[in-house]
Amino acid sequence: MKIAVNTRLLLKDKLEGIGWFIYESLKRVVQAHPEHAFFFLFDRAYDESFIFGSNVTPVVIGPQARHPVLHYIWFEHAVPGVLNRIRPDIFISPDAYLSLKTKFKTLLVIHDLNFEHYPGNMPLLVQKYYKFFTPRFAEKATRIATVSNFSKQDIVRQYGTEPKKIDVVYNGANEQFKPLSREEKEKAKLDFADGKDYFVFIGALNPRKNLVNLFRAFDSYRNDENTTAKLVVVGEKMWWTGEIRSTFESMVYRKEVVFTGRLKMKELLRVVGAALAMTYVSLFEGFGIPIVEAFFAEVPVITSEVTSMPEVAGDAALLVNPFRPDDIASAMKKITFDKELRQRLIEKGKNRRQRFSWDNTARHLWQSIEKTLNQNQAK
Repeated sequence: MKIAVNTRLLLKDKLEGIGWFIYESLKRVVQAHPEHAFFFLFDRAYDESFIFGSNVTPVVIGPQARHPVLHYIWFEHAVPGVLNRIRPDIFISPDAYLSLKTKFKTLLVIHDLNFEHYPGNMPLLVQKYYKFFTPRFAEKATRIATVSNFSKQDIVRQYGTEPKKIDVVYNGANEQFKPLSREEKEKAKLDFADGKDYFVFIGALNPRKNLVNLFRAFDSYRNDENTTAKLVVVGEKMWWTGEIRSTFESMVYRKEVVFTGRLKMKELLRVVGAALAMTYVSLFEGFGIPIVEAFFAEVPVITSEVTSMPEVAGDAALLVNPFRPDDIASAMKKITFDKELRQRLIEKGKNRRQRFSWDNTARHLWQSIEKTLNQNQAK
C-alpha cells in the first residue's frame, strides 16, 4: 500500500505541538508497518532524522508554504501533481490543511478550531484563509481525526460534520519528562530563577495562551508579602504587541518574570521538572500537551476550566476560570502554601498520564487510516 503524508511541519529543532504529533505518531506508524510504502511530502530540504525507515521516500515540493498565498499554491497546485504521480491509496494531512483537488482518499487531522472562536488572535489574511478553507477541507476529507472529544464536538457544531466521520486520536507527551532529584531541582532554580521557586508557562506567546491574565494573576499573587516565587515563560514571542506587551510593561513585578525564549529539549526537561507548578491557563486548546508533560515530570498543574483542558486534566489539576486573574492567583497561592495539595495533584497526575502516550496516539491514528481506506472514495 502507498501512503502519502504532508510532513511540511517536520522542521529540525522547531517542532511545536502539531509538529510533535506528526513526528511521534508517524515515527511509530512507519516502523510498525514496514510492509507499506510511505511518501513524505516536504516543502523544503528535510533533515534525515525525519526519515523513519527504509520504507519512507522523501519528496520535496516547492514553494515553501508559510503564507496563505503560498499555502494555496502548495496544496492546490504543487501537491495534486505529485499525488497524481505517486497514486497513493491514501493521503494523510496531519496539520489541518488539505488539497481540494486531490482525487485520492484523504485523512485530515484537525487539532482545533481556535480561529472560529478567537479570529482576532491571528493576522487577517490567515484568519480569512482558515475560515474559508477549513469547512471545505472538512467536507472534502474522506475522514477526520482530532485530538479530543471537545474538538470533535466543536467540528460537528461548526461545520455540521457527521460525528461518525470523526475519530478522536489523543495526543501523547514526551516521556523524557521525568521527576528531577532535589539536587537537579536546585541547580535548575539557580539557572532559571536566581535560586527561587517559580511557576512555568510553556507555549508560543500569542493571545490565546492568555498571558495577559497570567501576568495580571502573577502580580496579584506576588502582592502577598509571603510570596517570593518567580514566573518563567518559555516560548517564542509570536505576537509580542498590543495588550500582551502593554500588560507586561505595566506589571508591578515584571522584574520577577523570566523569558527564556525557545529551549532545546534538555533544558526544557529541566525547567519543567523544577517548577513549583505548570501554569497553563489558555483561553482555548484542542488538547494541551504541556499539561501531560507536567504529569510525567511529576509537577502540579494549574489549567483552565474551558474547552479541552478539563478533559485532559481530569481531577489531576487545579481548574481555574482563565478570564479571572484573581482565580488564577488564588490557585497559585494554594500551590505555594499547601504541600499536601501539591502531593495529591502529583499522585493524581501519575495516574492520569497513563491515558496519554504516543504509542496510543499512533495506534489510534492507524485505526483511523484503516477506517479511511475502508470508506467510499473521496469526493
